[in-house]
Amino acid sequence: MTQVANPPAGADGPADTPVPEGHVRLVIDGITVDAPKGELVIRTAERIGTAIPRFCDHPLLEPVGACRQCLVEVEMGGRPMPKPQAACTQTVADGMVVRTQVSSPVAEKAQRSNLEFLLLNHPLDCPICDKGGECPLQNQTLANGAATSRMHEAKRVFTKPIAVSTEILLDRERCVLCQRCTRFSEQIAGDKFIDLLERGSAQQIGINSAEPFQSYFSGNTIQICPVGALTSAAYRFRSRPFDLVSTPSVCEHCAGGCSLRTDHRSGVVMRRLAGADPEVNEEWNCDKGRFAFAYLRSDDRLTRPLVRNAESGELEPASWTEAMTAAAEGLLAARDSRGVAVLTGGRLTVTDAYAYAKFARVALRTNDIDFRVRIHSEEEAAFLATRVVGRTPATGGVTYGELEKAPAVVLVALEPEEESGILFLRLRKASRRGVPVFSVGAVHTRSLSKMSGTLLPAVPGFEAAVLQQLSDSGNEEAAATGLRSPGAVILVGERAAGTPGLLDAVGALADATGARIGWVPRRAGERGALEAGALPHLLPGGHPVADDSARAHVESVWGATVPSAPGRDTAAILAAAGTATGPSALLIAAVEPGDLPDPAAAVAAIAATGFVVSLEIRRSAVTELADVVFPVAATPERSGAFVNWEGRIRPFEKALDAGRLDEGRILDTLGVEMDVDLYTQTPVAARADMARVGRWTGPVPATRAGSAPVDPGEGFRLSSWRMNLDAGRMQDGEPHLAGTARPDVVRLSPADAAALGLTDGGPVTVDGPSGGSVTLPLAVTTMLDGVVWLPGRVRGTPLGALLGTGAGGRVDVRSGVKVESR
Repeated sequence: MTQVANPPAGADGPADTPVPEGHVRLVIDGITVDAPKGELVIRTAERIGTAIPRFCDHPLLEPVGACRQCLVEVEMGGRPMPKPQAACTQTVADGMVVRTQVSSPVAEKAQRSNLEFLLLNHPLDCPICDKGGECPLQNQTLANGAATSRMHEAKRVFTKPIAVSTEILLDRERCVLCQRCTRFSEQIAGDKFIDLLERGSAQQIGINSAEPFQSYFSGNTIQICPVGALTSAAYRFRSRPFDLVSTPSVCEHCAGGCSLRTDHRSGVVMRRLAGADPEVNEEWNCDKGRFAFAYLRSDDRLTRPLVRNAESGELEPASWTEAMTAAAEGLLAARDSRGVAVLTGGRLTVTDAYAYAKFARVALRTNDIDFRVRIHSEEEAAFLATRVVGRTPATGGVTYGELEKAPAVVLVALEPEEESGILFLRLRKASRRGVPVFSVGAVHTRSLSKMSGTLLPAVPGFEAAVLQQLSDSGNEEAAATGLRSPGAVILVGERAAGTPGLLDAVGALADATGARIGWVPRRAGERGALEAGALPHLLPGGHPVADDSARAHVESVWGATVPSAPGRDTAAILAAAGTATGPSALLIAAVEPGDLPDPAAAVAAIAATGFVVSLEIRRSAVTELADVVFPVAATPERSGAFVNWEGRIRPFEKALDAGRLDEGRILDTLGVEMDVDLYTQTPVAARADMARVGRWTGPVPATRAGSAPVDPGEGFRLSSWRMNLDAGRMQDGEPHLAGTARPDVVRLSPADAAALGLTDGGPVTVDGPSGGSVTLPLAVTTMLDGVVWLPGRVRGTPLGALLGTGAGGRVDVRSGVKVESR
């Protein structure tokens, strides 16, 4: 309970200067200060250097005044209020005089007494509590609490712990009823499954026993709990805070770009916490980013290079020199034969993606490179080149903060809670502030309800028609009107590439209304790979391969010739593999067959290729087919940067020194073996080289646009997207996280379920045109009739591979005979 000796310059305004408009003037501990109207006293005190103790207060949560630890003396109009006031709920007023514990014996006594009250039933179990060493209650008790307790009766006890979810454990006797957890769940996440139960001395935190606490953001309640009442099942009793080394980092799981704090000990990551970044994730993160790091210590981690023995046909450990020589010889031979193609995936840092883009053109002399292992199209290629590449917060790109002020936000092929968790939290915050959110689709999802959003009904495959209606200047619907207001935003997901004509319609809608476009891919490295030129038709910085002047500029920077013809995309590369026109070799990084629309076909294509080089973190189906395998560092084991969906650079430093190399250095060394210099040995060098290429500001040649969708026949139309937690390999080794995954279900409208004689929870079978089928429980949902929804992956397998069709396709629905669930 101390005050900064010398307040910051300008904190105390002279009494004879005018009060700024929208502000009031008050005195705190003898310091005159101007504060915005409506600001809380506790915030104003913070700005002049006075830290008022608190437990329930959090700057991102609505005030509640539950813990009463921030009591201060308040005087208005020369008359003191009859009793101390909670600084976390008291707003500033003109002429107010506030005395905190720094200058008021009454406030100090009130705070001491309240601290004693909070400790009446709180156990003194600091030596075993996970919060010990970083606990506000412990710190305040040691600094300002009484040396002895006047409590002689037995403390209240509860059975401990209670599993709030598979991830979160609750020790009720530690709880001081600050309500941070319940307010976060209700106000921020919108998952009101945890709340106060009972009354009086029996009051406690509890959950709805009829509905599990399956929130994607529940881990935040652990971090903001001020007393260790909520703990992590994965981290509980594993370490002490003062034994950990903390390193700022960035999440590698999606394109949100969230700041993290990685806590590690003896070379092992013990936990992750959300980092504070007001412009991106504020102070939150999703549970996948918080808990999904166990893959780092999986048994199948690659630790040294592997080279296939020509005689035995087995992969055998080799030295780096041997592996480099074998890879260089094989790639050179393939380059001089039918060429080499490069598949980079979407998990790379921007500098690693740049290294692959440059290696493909300079060392392999090909434009056959693509980061899009998902469904994509030539229409998407044109959209990315003209609407996305080069857009950053500094060059007019959409930002998180602007969503909170937008007159309207329209979501196209994007389910933010499943595909970009922090984007969902920011959209929900915006909606609570009055920003209307519209979603073009067939299903009124739970997350859309949590955003108080409006569904713009669209039959799967025909979403473009809805956007064309919104483009009509005479359309007076709320969405159309909002889009024509300055600052309106269209957020489009990567799934739009799978619907012919949809991305063209997004562009036309933006042109007609003036709304800005934000492209939200699913993976952390996709936006950076786009900027780095890991595409068959784009060079780094958005320079078009087909433009002679753009290509000449890149050639002058690199000092090497770049092939003039655009290359093949992922689908074309894999389709040609093993044929007379296909590549003689593949260079594959961070690609799992399960990432591709048809895993079995991908494996067959890779197997049919003459020579394969794989750079991977762990053993996989690709490494088992490779001729040379290089182990690479995972995100916490290296430095680098991602580019998030905003186009914002998200740099991070190495947390663990695992002795593994990043792709940029491996490719730089491999390039030397092939007599070329990449200058990508370090991320700093790669960034400098990429900066010399710069951004393309000239015209972009148009590629073939998307065609209109064709009705494929009779049956239900399929709607689908991938879930946030869906058995991805980067979630391996974390059973607590897997326990909060939402169950795989089939969704039908009430009318369709009734017409088919199906009941909620009963088994339903969906048959695809290929003869494949999926059987899952039914969840009757508010959605369009004639549409059936399924998760994008079922038990780790892409839905398209199971049914033979994707979103927009026709399928049959019937009563199932058994229920398959993960």
